[in-house]
Amino acid sequence: MQDFNSLFDVWASSYDETVYGDDNEYSEVFLGYDKILDYICQGVKDREGTVLEIGVGTGNLTKLLHEHGLNVIGIEPSQEMRKIAQSKLPSVKILDGHFLSIPVEDKVDAIVTSYAFHHLTLDEKREALRYLDGLLHKNGKIIIADTMFESKAYKENLLEYVKACGTLNLLKDLNSEYYEYLDDLRQLLGEMNYTYETVKMNKYVWIISAIKGGLFI
Repeated sequence: MQDFNSLFDVWASSYDETVYGDDNEYSEVFLGYDKILDYICQGVKDREGTVLEIGVGTGNLTKLLHEHGLNVIGIEPSQEMRKIAQSKLPSVKILDGHFLSIPVEDKVDAIVTSYAFHHLTLDEKREALRYLDGLLHKNGKIIIADTMFESKAYKENLLEYVKACGTLNLLKDLNSEYYEYLDDLRQLLGEMNYTYETVKMNKYVWIISAIKGGLFI
């Protein structure tokens, strides 16, 4: 897994401006950001135990989970991101860690992540999902929100669109980071006998909700 800590330490001070602003080349990636976070919260609002959030960033989803009355523990590898998130949520436990190293001992009822899973290669995603599965109670839930591609043709067309828009930093990210095809993630979850559902939130972002040994109702 690549070490993005220095990048995110630098980005920390302007991250909220990026996700909430509309005057930057990532505006379409974060289109409907509040709706995406709320969808995740609605997906775990019935959980009476602990919700683990991985990659909390500046704590926007963490704050919403906390406001919904959920017992949330945040995991974030960037020191500067952790500082900002902790300043927003002094009563919430926010720990140093990442997808393959979670410093908690007790099992949790749900694991959520937004805009972070793409930092892992496909093999690392497989390893991470199996690791996270070991942290979940029976009928535990995993929710992943991130940029994903529903087909090769869609990816190619999207890259051409981004190039035509002149958003070169976004184009570089889409070509260099590990954004997966939706079917590849479905396959990983299927291999682990998870039941899942998917929903598209904007031109880039999908949400996958998966239940361990259970069914969606």
